[in-house]
Amino acid sequence: MIELRSIQKTFRRRRNEVHAVDGVDLTIEPRSIVALIGPSGCGKSTLLNMIAGLYHPDRGRVLYEGQPVQEVNTNVGYMTQKDNLLPWRTVIDNVALPLEIAGWAAERRNETASAMIGHVGLSGFEEKYPSELSGGMRKRACLARMLVYEPQALLLDEPFAALDAQLRIAMHDLLLRLWAEKQQTIILVTHDLVEAVTLADRVIVFTRRPARVSFEQIIDLQRPRNVQEVRFTPKFHDIYSSIWERLRQEYAEENI
Repeated sequence: MIELRSIQKTFRRRRNEVHAVDGVDLTIEPRSIVALIGPSGCGKSTLLNMIAGLYHPDRGRVLYEGQPVQEVNTNVGYMTQKDNLLPWRTVIDNVALPLEIAGWAAERRNETASAMIGHVGLSGFEEKYPSELSGGMRKRACLARMLVYEPQALLLDEPFAALDAQLRIAMHDLLLRLWAEKQQTIILVTHDLVEAVTLADRVIVFTRRPARVSFEQIIDLQRPRNVQEVRFTPKFHDIYSSIWERLRQEYAEENI
Protein backbone atom coordinates (compact mmCIF):
# COMPACT_ATOMS: atom_id res chain seq x y z
CA MET A 1 0.00 0.00 0.00
CA ILE A 2 2.85 2.38 0.91
CA GLU A 3 6.38 2.14 -0.45
CA LEU A 4 9.48 4.16 0.38
CA ARG A 5 12.21 3.63 -2.19
CA SER A 6 15.75 4.79 -1.44
CA ILE A 7 14.49 7.87 0.39
CA GLN A 8 16.94 10.65 1.20
CA LYS A 9 16.09 13.98 2.84
CA THR A 10 18.27 16.88 3.94
CA PHE A 11 17.02 20.08 5.53
CA ARG A 12 18.97 23.24 4.80
CA ARG A 13 18.73 26.37 6.93
CA ARG A 14 21.13 29.13 5.97
CA ARG A 15 24.56 27.48 6.14
CA ASN A 16 23.45 24.51 8.21
CA GLU A 17 22.45 21.13 6.86
CA VAL A 18 20.62 18.38 8.72
CA HIS A 19 20.73 14.97 7.07
CA ALA A 20 17.46 13.49 8.29
CA VAL A 21 16.98 10.35 6.18
CA ASP A 22 19.47 8.40 4.10
CA GLY A 23 18.52 5.48 1.87
CA VAL A 24 15.35 4.22 3.54
CA ASP A 25 13.52 1.36 1.81
CA LEU A 26 10.26 0.28 3.40
CA THR A 27 7.04 -1.41 2.34
CA ILE A 28 3.82 -1.16 4.36
CA GLU A 29 1.19 -3.80 3.68
CA PRO A 30 -2.53 -2.96 3.62
CA ARG A 31 -4.42 -3.35 6.92
CA SER A 32 -1.21 -3.78 8.91
CA ILE A 33 0.04 -1.86 11.95
CA VAL A 34 3.70 -0.90 11.67
CA ALA A 35 5.61 0.86 14.45
CA LEU A 36 8.66 3.03 13.73
CA ILE A 37 11.06 3.37 16.63
CA GLY A 38 14.55 4.75 17.16
CA PRO A 39 16.58 7.50 18.86
CA SER A 40 15.09 10.97 19.18
CA GLY A 41 15.48 13.16 16.11
CA CYS A 42 16.46 10.29 13.82
CA GLY A 43 13.97 11.16 11.06
CA LYS A 44 10.92 9.04 11.86
CA SER A 45 8.50 11.98 11.77
CA THR A 46 10.11 13.16 8.52
CA LEU A 47 9.10 9.86 6.93
CA LEU A 48 5.50 10.34 8.07
CA ASN A 49 5.50 13.86 6.63
CA MET A 50 6.68 12.52 3.29
CA ILE A 51 3.97 9.84 3.23
CA ALA A 52 1.46 12.60 3.98
CA GLY A 53 2.86 14.68 1.11
CA LEU A 54 3.96 17.52 3.41
CA TYR A 55 7.63 17.05 2.50
CA HIS A 56 9.18 15.70 -0.68
CA PRO A 57 12.29 13.52 -0.70
CA ASP A 58 15.49 14.90 -2.19
CA ARG A 59 16.07 11.49 -3.72
CA GLY A 60 13.98 8.38 -3.98
CA ARG A 61 10.24 7.93 -4.31
CA VAL A 62 7.25 7.71 -1.98
CA LEU A 63 4.47 5.61 -3.49
CA TYR A 64 0.90 5.29 -2.26
CA GLU A 65 -1.03 2.44 -3.91
CA GLY A 66 1.57 2.46 -6.66
CA GLN A 67 1.35 6.19 -7.41
CA PRO A 68 3.98 8.80 -6.48
CA VAL A 69 2.98 11.11 -3.62
CA GLN A 70 3.44 14.54 -5.22
CA GLU A 71 1.00 16.66 -3.20
CA VAL A 72 -0.89 16.49 0.08
CA ASN A 73 -2.09 12.90 0.48
CA THR A 74 -5.77 13.14 1.36
CA ASN A 75 -6.07 9.36 1.66
CA VAL A 76 -4.29 9.42 5.02
CA GLY A 77 -5.26 10.75 8.43
CA TYR A 78 -2.55 12.33 10.58
CA MET A 79 -2.51 12.55 14.38
CA THR A 80 0.35 14.20 16.27
CA GLN A 81 1.43 14.37 19.91
CA LYS A 82 -0.34 17.74 20.32
CA ASP A 83 -4.12 17.48 20.13
CA ASN A 84 -4.51 20.58 17.90
CA LEU A 85 -8.21 20.92 18.66
CA LEU A 86 -9.58 24.36 17.83
CA PRO A 87 -10.31 25.95 21.25
CA TRP A 88 -13.23 28.05 19.99
CA ARG A 89 -15.10 25.06 18.57
CA THR A 90 -17.09 22.45 20.48
CA VAL A 91 -16.24 18.77 20.33
CA ILE A 92 -18.80 18.07 17.62
CA ASP A 93 -17.65 21.06 15.58
CA ASN A 94 -14.02 19.96 15.89
CA VAL A 95 -14.82 16.40 14.87
CA ALA A 96 -16.98 17.57 11.96
CA LEU A 97 -14.29 19.96 10.65
CA PRO A 98 -12.94 17.63 7.90
CA LEU A 99 -16.49 17.07 6.64
CA GLU A 100 -17.15 20.80 6.70
CA ILE A 101 -14.01 21.41 4.63
CA ALA A 102 -15.19 18.70 2.22
CA GLY A 103 -18.45 20.60 1.73
CA TRP A 104 -20.88 18.29 3.52
CA ALA A 105 -24.24 19.77 4.48
CA ALA A 106 -24.53 20.72 8.17
CA GLU A 107 -27.13 18.11 9.10
CA ARG A 108 -25.27 15.25 7.44
CA ARG A 109 -21.88 16.15 8.90
CA ASN A 110 -23.31 16.60 12.41
CA GLU A 111 -25.01 13.20 12.25
CA THR A 112 -21.80 11.54 11.07
CA ALA A 113 -19.64 13.37 13.62
CA SER A 114 -22.07 12.52 16.44
CA ALA A 115 -21.93 8.82 15.55
CA MET A 116 -18.13 8.87 15.57
CA ILE A 117 -18.08 10.72 18.89
CA GLY A 118 -20.17 7.93 20.35
CA HIS A 119 -17.85 5.37 18.79
CA VAL A 120 -14.86 6.72 20.73
CA GLY A 121 -16.78 6.97 23.99
CA LEU A 122 -17.49 10.70 24.16
CA SER A 123 -21.29 10.69 23.98
CA GLY A 124 -22.66 13.52 26.08
CA PHE A 125 -19.65 15.76 25.48
CA GLU A 126 -20.61 16.99 22.01
CA GLU A 127 -21.16 20.60 23.13
CA LYS A 128 -18.13 20.83 25.40
CA TYR A 129 -15.08 22.89 24.48
CA PRO A 130 -11.54 21.45 24.52
CA SER A 131 -10.71 23.37 27.71
CA GLU A 132 -13.48 21.44 29.46
CA LEU A 133 -12.05 18.03 28.56
CA SER A 134 -9.40 15.88 30.19
CA GLY A 135 -6.27 14.92 28.26
CA GLY A 136 -7.68 11.50 27.44
CA MET A 137 -10.93 13.00 26.20
CA ARG A 138 -9.07 15.39 23.93
CA LYS A 139 -7.15 12.48 22.45
CA ARG A 140 -10.42 10.66 21.81
CA ALA A 141 -11.79 13.77 20.11
CA CYS A 142 -8.68 13.97 17.91
CA LEU A 143 -9.03 10.30 17.04
CA ALA A 144 -12.68 10.83 16.13
CA ARG A 145 -11.81 13.84 13.95
CA MET A 146 -9.18 11.81 12.10
CA LEU A 147 -11.47 8.80 11.57
CA VAL A 148 -14.67 10.64 10.66
CA TYR A 149 -13.84 10.95 6.96
CA GLU A 150 -12.62 7.32 6.81
CA PRO A 151 -9.03 7.69 5.59
CA GLN A 152 -7.42 4.56 4.18
CA ALA A 153 -4.31 4.89 6.34
CA LEU A 154 -3.55 6.48 9.70
CA LEU A 155 -0.26 8.21 10.48
CA LEU A 156 0.24 8.48 14.24
CA ASP A 157 3.19 10.51 15.51
CA GLU A 158 3.58 9.76 19.22
CA PRO A 159 -0.13 10.44 19.74
CA PHE A 160 -0.30 9.10 23.30
CA ALA A 161 3.10 10.19 24.64
CA ALA A 162 1.69 12.94 26.87
CA LEU A 163 -0.80 10.63 28.61
CA ASP A 164 -0.20 8.79 31.85
CA ALA A 165 0.21 5.01 31.83
CA GLN A 166 -3.44 4.21 32.58
CA LEU A 167 -4.76 6.52 29.87
CA ARG A 168 -2.29 5.13 27.33
CA ILE A 169 -3.57 1.61 27.99
CA ALA A 170 -7.14 2.81 27.47
CA MET A 171 -6.17 4.51 24.19
CA HIS A 172 -4.31 1.42 23.01
CA ASP A 173 -7.41 -0.66 23.65
CA LEU A 174 -9.59 1.84 21.81
CA LEU A 175 -7.22 2.02 18.84
CA LEU A 176 -7.09 -1.76 18.47
CA ARG A 177 -10.88 -2.06 18.69
CA LEU A 178 -11.35 0.60 16.01
CA TRP A 179 -8.67 -1.03 13.83
CA ALA A 180 -10.40 -4.42 14.15
CA GLU A 181 -13.60 -2.83 12.81
CA LYS A 182 -12.14 -0.63 10.04
CA GLN A 183 -8.93 -2.54 9.16
CA GLN A 184 -7.10 0.63 8.17
CA THR A 185 -3.36 0.68 7.64
CA ILE A 186 -1.57 2.29 10.61
CA ILE A 187 1.96 3.66 10.83
CA LEU A 188 2.90 4.57 14.40
CA VAL A 189 5.94 6.59 15.42
CA THR A 190 6.74 5.98 19.07
CA HIS A 191 9.58 6.00 21.61
CA ASP A 192 7.67 3.54 23.80
CA LEU A 193 8.80 0.00 22.97
CA VAL A 194 6.02 -1.52 25.09
CA GLU A 195 3.50 0.45 23.02
CA ALA A 196 5.12 -0.67 19.78
CA VAL A 197 5.09 -4.37 20.64
CA THR A 198 1.57 -4.19 22.10
CA LEU A 199 0.04 -2.66 18.98
CA ALA A 200 2.10 -3.56 15.94
CA ASP A 201 2.45 -6.38 13.44
CA ARG A 202 5.99 -5.17 12.65
CA VAL A 203 8.45 -2.96 14.47
CA ILE A 204 11.00 -1.11 12.34
CA VAL A 205 14.08 0.09 14.24
CA PHE A 206 16.02 3.03 12.83
CA THR A 207 19.58 4.14 13.34
CA ARG A 208 20.46 7.54 14.77
CA ARG A 209 20.27 10.42 12.31
CA PRO A 210 20.37 10.21 9.37
CA ALA A 211 17.73 7.50 9.60
CA ARG A 212 18.44 4.14 8.05
CA VAL A 213 16.60 0.92 8.75
CA SER A 214 18.63 -0.97 11.34
CA PHE A 215 16.40 -4.04 11.47
CA GLU A 216 12.78 -5.08 11.68
CA GLN A 217 10.94 -7.49 13.95
CA ILE A 218 7.74 -9.37 13.17
CA ILE A 219 5.37 -9.23 16.16
CA ASP A 220 3.61 -12.59 15.95
CA LEU A 221 1.42 -12.14 19.01
CA GLN A 222 -2.07 -13.47 18.50
CA ARG A 223 -4.91 -11.07 17.67
CA PRO A 224 -7.19 -9.85 19.09
CA ARG A 225 -4.84 -8.66 21.84
CA ASN A 226 -5.79 -7.78 25.38
CA VAL A 227 -3.56 -4.77 25.96
CA GLN A 228 -3.64 -5.20 29.74
CA GLU A 229 -2.58 -8.84 29.63
CA VAL A 230 -0.44 -9.38 26.53
CA ARG A 231 2.55 -7.45 27.88
CA PHE A 232 2.89 -9.88 30.79
CA THR A 233 3.21 -12.99 28.60
CA PRO A 234 6.55 -14.78 28.09
CA LYS A 235 6.36 -14.32 24.32
CA PHE A 236 5.92 -10.56 24.70
CA HIS A 237 8.94 -10.47 26.99
CA ASP A 238 11.07 -12.38 24.47
CA ILE A 239 10.11 -10.05 21.59
CA TYR A 240 10.64 -6.96 23.73
CA SER A 241 14.08 -8.13 24.87
CA SER A 242 15.17 -8.94 21.32
CA ILE A 243 14.23 -5.48 20.03
CA TRP A 244 15.59 -3.64 23.06
CA GLU A 245 19.02 -5.24 22.72
CA ARG A 246 19.37 -3.82 19.20
CA LEU A 247 17.72 -0.52 20.09
CA ARG A 248 19.99 -0.11 23.11
CA GLN A 249 22.99 -0.11 20.79
CA GLU A 250 21.56 2.84 18.84
CA TYR A 251 20.79 4.70 22.06
CA ALA A 252 24.28 4.02 23.42
CA GLU A 253 25.86 5.50 20.30
CA GLU A 254 23.98 8.74 20.95
CA ASN A 255 24.80 8.69 24.69
CA ILE A 256 21.12 8.58 25.66
